Formats: sequence, C-alpha cells, structure tokens
Amino acid sequence: MWSILKEDVQVPFERDPAARNLVEVLVSYPGVHALLLHRFAHRLWRGGWKNLGRFVSHLSRFLTGVEIHPGATVGRRFFIDHGMGVVIGETTEIGDDVTLFQGVTLGGISLRREKRHPTVEDFVVIGAGATVLGPVVVGRNSKIGSGSVVVKDVPANATVVGVPGKVVEGDGVHRDPMEQQIALDHDRLPDPMAKSLNNLAEYIQRLEKRVNELDAKQGGLEQRQREEVEEPRRYKN
Repeated sequence: MWSILKEDVQVPFERDPAARNLVEVLVSYPGVHALLLHRFAHRLWRGGWKNLGRFVSHLSRFLTGVEIHPGATVGRRFFIDHGMGVVIGETTEIGDDVTLFQGVTLGGISLRREKRHPTVEDFVVIGAGATVLGPVVVGRNSKIGSGSVVVKDVPANATVVGVPGKVVEGDGVHRDPMEQQIALDHDRLPDPMAKSLNNLAEYIQRLEKRVNELDAKQGGLEQRQREEVEEPRRYKN
C-alpha cells in the first residue's frame, strides 16, 4: 500500500512539467489529494463501511472539486491534471498509468444496479472536458480528445475525437505507451470535419475535370457532325 501511495505522489513529476518539488505536490495538487482520499474511501467501501466511504468521497469532492465514487477501482500511477470537475462513477474500472485532465466524466447510462460505467485500460489519456458514458471499454494506449463524447468501445492504440466520438487515427496501430504518458498532443489531433471537407473538395475537382473532358468530347463531336452536314452542301454549290 505504501508503495502505491508513493507512486501517487511521484507521478506528477513524470507528467506535469510544472511540478517542481514534493512540498508543492503535497500542498497544491488537488488531483493527488483526491486520489489519496479515494484510496482511503475505497478501502472503507470494500471493508463494508459504505456510508463512511461515501462521506470521505463527499469530503474529497468538497475539498478538491473531484468526485470519485468510493466503489470505483483505480489502478496504479493514476494522474488527474488540474482536477476540477472530474466525475468518476461507481462501477468505473481504471487501469495503470492512466491520465485524466480537468472536466472529464466517466459516467453511466443505466439506472439498474449493474456494470454501468466505463472500463479504462492501461496508458489511456483522456483530454479536458471529454465524456465517456456507459459500460464501454477504452482500449489500452488510446487517446480521447478534449470535448469528445464516447459511447462505444474504443480499440487499443486509437485516437478518438468528436461528438459522438469517432476513431480518427490508430485503430490498432502500435505505439509506445511511454510516448503518450505526458501529453495528449492536442495540437496534432486529426480534424475529421476538415478531412471530410478536403475529401469533398477533391471529389468536386475530379467531377469538374470529368465534366470538362466530356464537354470537350461533346464539342468535338458536334463540330464533326456540322462538318459532315456542310461538306455535301459545298459539293452541291
């Protein structure tokens, strides 16, 4: 347990270049505070002290702005950057080396007492304001772009953007997990709308070229027909 807590405190130094020293992390990082309080609340929950676990969770929400249900399962080296507005539901399962940014929701869509929240596998990065709903699986080493809404399973090594979220990159292509632990690279995320517009523009250009070719052929055919009609007239004259 102590090794896990030590990792929780050390992980900001790996994924946040603003982290300068241990005192700063212990005092000024709400994501770390929320995670440490969740570890305690989760142990209470699993030990049968559910009301007390919920109270600790509620206290953590009040202090940090991060709401993690004490029933949620969180892996090792989990990092919440900035933290404010993060919501993680009861049946959520989070793997190791996962990173969330502010405003992320891992929510449910069912009112039944069942697995109704997401499963987030190892090395996943979820951008600010993204929402993942239902018992979907976000595959290992995937990225969810800021503001995306995910309602379907995400394959491993994929990048998802948009509302609803669509896989726009990767889809099974292997990436080194260590390459994406620190940043989501929002400046390099594909733009599916721009891609669609570019494809449409290219298609229109091909159509215009084909129409011009047909016009030229039609013009040539009409010219030959006129010549064939005029040629007998010249002979008669």
